[in-house]
Parts: sequence; structure tokens; C-alpha cells
Amino acid sequence: MIHLQNVYKSYRADGHLRVVLDHVSLNFEPGHSYAILGMNGAGKSTLIRMLAGAELPNSGRIRRTARVSWPLGFQGGIHRSLTGRENAQFVARIYGENVSRVVDFVADFAELGSYFDVPVSKYSSGMAARLAFGMSMAIDFDCYLIDEVMAVGDGRFRDRCRNEFDKRKGKSDLILCSHSMGQIKEYCDRGVVLAGGKLHDFKNVDEAIELYTRLNR
Repeated sequence: MIHLQNVYKSYRADGHLRVVLDHVSLNFEPGHSYAILGMNGAGKSTLIRMLAGAELPNSGRIRRTARVSWPLGFQGGIHRSLTGRENAQFVARIYGENVSRVVDFVADFAELGSYFDVPVSKYSSGMAARLAFGMSMAIDFDCYLIDEVMAVGDGRFRDRCRNEFDKRKGKSDLILCSHSMGQIKEYCDRGVVLAGGKLHDFKNVDEAIELYTRLNR
């Protein structure tokens, strides 16, 4: 599904070199859902963006053999000068989806009302998040990438998000980055712990949680 081949990723922060992945090779296999665990600042969000193709490694290769989502709810791909409707149309065309179906789904799901035809630059952060989440859910992917957030908005909208996502978990895999052990145990059967630039791969998610807990003490 997603194959990391000798991947190296680093960046400079506050004058120091931060190594996220130190020549790592790993296969995220189809038919399994993975939790990504690690201490704050370990680079989990960077890893998720790399798996999505939104950020590139310094060296090595990341190969995808399945249809992989952008990070769920990710707003970086939204064009703020376009309206919500125009953004939904743009995404539908990129992925070869029926434009009318995607637009109708996003309009209903995001619950933006007349703001759906207003430039995103005029949205509140919550409105933009609902649009981004709706566009994520409008496209069927083989694997969904989720970075820390399973839902956005108020309680009723969060329930809608969870219900919509639950419809997909039977036919799609996911790679989930979360601090909620309850969510991880509910959705994931395997785990990967990011620590010291290495990925520690576990066939059993409970073993990954055990290592993460030890590191977090």
C-alpha cells in the first residue's frame, strides 16, 4: 500500500538539525490499519504529510500502490480565494469524481448554507475545517490518513463525522496519528512508534502502545 525505502527526513529548527526519519524502510501493508505513536515533537505530523505526498523526504523513496487520502481535515489544499463550491468542484475534477455528486455531498455535509458560495477567505476557522473534512469524506480512498483529529465542530457535527467515517472503515484502511488510546484501539490493529528517527513496527497495536507508554513516562 505505502512503501518507505531508505527514507531520510530532517529539517533545521532554532539552529538545530532535527532528524525525523533516519534512513527508514517500512511497508504499510493493505488490509491493516496502523496507529502512529510518538512523543510530542517526534515528527508524527511530518510523517503523515510525507505519506500523503504533501512533503518530500530529503532522500529515499515513498511509493504508494493504493489511492491514499490527504491528511483528513487538512486545509492546506484549500484555495482561499475560491468559494467552498469551487473548491469542491476542483477536488472532484482532480480525482476524476462526478462533480455534481461531490458538490452535493460537501454542501450537505459541511452545513455552510449560503457561505458555500462565499470565498473561503471569509470563513471562520471552524467553517474552513468543516469544508476540508467534507471534501475528505466526499472521495473514496483505499487508505485514509488522519492526523490527531477524528472530527471537528460541535457535538452534533462530530457525531456526523464519526458516523460517516465508520461507513468507510469496513472497506478502507487508515493510518491514524492520535493521543487517544481509545480511538487507536477502536480503529487500529497494528502500530508504529516513531522515536529517535526510527520507526518501530508492531503487528499488535497493544505492543506499540506498551512501548509508547514506556517512552512517555
